[in-house]
Amino acid sequence: MKKILLIEDDPVVRGNTAEILELANYKVVAAENGKKGLQAVKEAKPDLVVCDVMMPELDGYGVLHILSKDPETAGIPFIFLSAKAEKGEIRKGMDLGADDYLTKPFEETELLNAIEARLKKSEGLRREFSRDLEGLTRFLDEVRGFRELENLSKQFPVAVYKKKETIYQEGDAPRHLFFLNRGKVKTVKLHDEGKEYVTGLYQKGDFFGYGSLLENAPYSDSASAFEECEICKIPKEDFLSLVYRNRDVAAKFIRMLSGDVAERERQLLSFAYDSVRKRVAEVLVKLSEGLFRGGGKTARLSIHREDLAAMAGTASETVIRALSEFKQDGYIQVEGRDILVLDPDRLREVR
Repeated sequence: MKKILLIEDDPVVRGNTAEILELANYKVVAAENGKKGLQAVKEAKPDLVVCDVMMPELDGYGVLHILSKDPETAGIPFIFLSAKAEKGEIRKGMDLGADDYLTKPFEETELLNAIEARLKKSEGLRREFSRDLEGLTRFLDEVRGFRELENLSKQFPVAVYKKKETIYQEGDAPRHLFFLNRGKVKTVKLHDEGKEYVTGLYQKGDFFGYGSLLENAPYSDSASAFEECEICKIPKEDFLSLVYRNRDVAAKFIRMLSGDVAERERQLLSFAYDSVRKRVAEVLVKLSEGLFRGGGKTARLSIHREDLAAMAGTASETVIRALSEFKQDGYIQVEGRDILVLDPDRLREVR
């Protein structure tokens, strides 16, 4: 049974509306003002909030503003009720992120249809989408059902990049969010002395390039294909719509991006505190991921030692020494430039 939080200061309207919702088989939690409504959100964890606009203590706009700032409540569908029908008031509510705005008096079916539609869309966004082009397409098809996002592009260009081909360069103006459907991409930044260091390594299912889009600033590093890649390019305008135009969609989309943010943070901590051996081992494991999922007993990596050193944040000589030790331990084999990863589980245990 879905749980609805009803925030309404008029006891008659509150009672009548609660009765309508209960007859429609919803569990109803009622609050008489905005402050009590916020407390009820924390305690009841509702599936949807129906809230009056004009109330003592804290009005409906204040309630929505506070809920929108908390990641735990930002995705809860929110419907305003108000006796005001002016276009400016409705626009204000929608700009704050409300999912719908009903004016009093309203028909029972009008309220129930609005609730059912919002719950259905919210439920759709709670589904997990696979981290590939098909999953991304399904997600975008789902969100086009929201009024604010119906003008999203119907198709996004997919480009194939050859190994070492540049995707964007440091200083370029950002025009796309990139989704990596196949292959691997590395991002690098140049030292003042001209030497490069790797700032990120991305693989299938990762988004990249969104930091500069959010900051509206030129790229702070350069991206190139580490191996042949297939990349979906989402235009800047569509990316910003996904982030800013609908709270439900933004919450889901940011969660899709946030796993990548967490991985970047973990990499930075690794560079700061882990031993060189561990960093080299982790790069080998990351590069080999996906090859083992394909059923092979070994993963063959064709990689220059300079690239491996840049990814591990160390010198080429140090990488060569670590590879020699891993070979002696039986974790890898070396055949010319190729590295055969034999035991990724043991590499993960390197300290």
